[in-house]
Amino acid sequence: MAICRKDSFLWGKAPPKLPPAERRQSDTIKIHKFELLDDIQKLRLEINHVMPEIHNPELEEQNKNVTRNRRFLRGKKKFNMDHNKGVHYLVENNLLKWQAESVAEFLYKEEGLNKTAIGNFLGERKEMHLDVLKAFVGLHEFSDLNLVQALRQFLWSFRLPGEAQKIDRMMEAFATRYCDCNPGVFQSTDTCYILSFAIIMLNTSLHNPNVKDKPSLQRFVAMNRGINNGEDLPTELLTKLYASIRSEPFKIPEDDGNDLTLTFFNPDREGWLLKMGGRVKTWKRRWFILTDSCLYYFEYTTDKDPIGIIPLENLCVREAQYTSKPYCLELYNPKGQKIKACKTENKGRVVQGKHQSYKFSAASADERDEWINAIRASITKDPFYDLVSLRKRKVISNTSS
Repeated sequence: MAICRKDSFLWGKAPPKLPPAERRQSDTIKIHKFELLDDIQKLRLEINHVMPEIHNPELEEQNKNVTRNRRFLRGKKKFNMDHNKGVHYLVENNLLKWQAESVAEFLYKEEGLNKTAIGNFLGERKEMHLDVLKAFVGLHEFSDLNLVQALRQFLWSFRLPGEAQKIDRMMEAFATRYCDCNPGVFQSTDTCYILSFAIIMLNTSLHNPNVKDKPSLQRFVAMNRGINNGEDLPTELLTKLYASIRSEPFKIPEDDGNDLTLTFFNPDREGWLLKMGGRVKTWKRRWFILTDSCLYYFEYTTDKDPIGIIPLENLCVREAQYTSKPYCLELYNPKGQKIKACKTENKGRVVQGKHQSYKFSAASADERDEWINAIRASITKDPFYDLVSLRKRKVISNTSS
């Protein structure tokens, strides 16, 4: 018989007993509940711990700087691949102001930029690019420097593009800046412009191994007679400039450590061609660079040294027909003499080539014709002859009128 306690009203009714299955389920729920409460408590502690960092202005600024630096680095990489897209990306992400002074300072001071890309950007004819060029040249300080020293500084800050019109604008800007920094040295910017080109061509003639006829000091002086508004420049000045270039050539700004040209000018043309061997008549794919009236060929585009050099002096080029290969061109000596070329053997020894002619195959008829035209132009014409001749005629006409 059940005993009824007098104080049972304090305890209430005893809970009904649950079946074993339901009791186990209830115990499991309670365990999960305690685990969740424990996890919630841990999360609260972690949140309380990181809240001061989340609201820390210094940390927020640091995170912003990390993100900004990553985007800025991405923009520089884009610039090196495509100068216009790179600048557009930087401006769009508020990393660069679309103002001539800001862009010029970026091109002049920022490290890791491709010098060829800088030259291509500065050489464009759009108004904004012209303003950037002016601001860029203005960042150079040429005061109390002779013309060779100023050219060394200027030509190290970028690579001259290949197009004559772009070079004309850039050298015009240089001449103006030099005369502003050194008033009284020359009677006009035309004098500075002409003499600058004379120095550039002197550098090529003195230090290119393929130029056999090295100009003397007397010839350099004679070349520059009457360019100072009809008057001669002091012989002492020209002698000093000549000696400076003769003792030390212009340094070429390298973009990737593999400078494939032997002068600081951009190549007239470069690309893949198939070349027929001399002794063994097989076709091999080679990377060709045309510059300074010379054709260089490499096994790979990344090679530092060419495996063959073909001076174009006294040679001719023409379209050729071969049954095995379409779109062919041929280099030959019109007198039938052996071509004076050289190549590197497997052990690195340089030997003279034995070709009577060189045969190449292009990928298309257009490409073949472009190579033929580029080679003919390289053989027959100095790339800056017209620019200097035009400016000299201008000086002469001004002094005679």
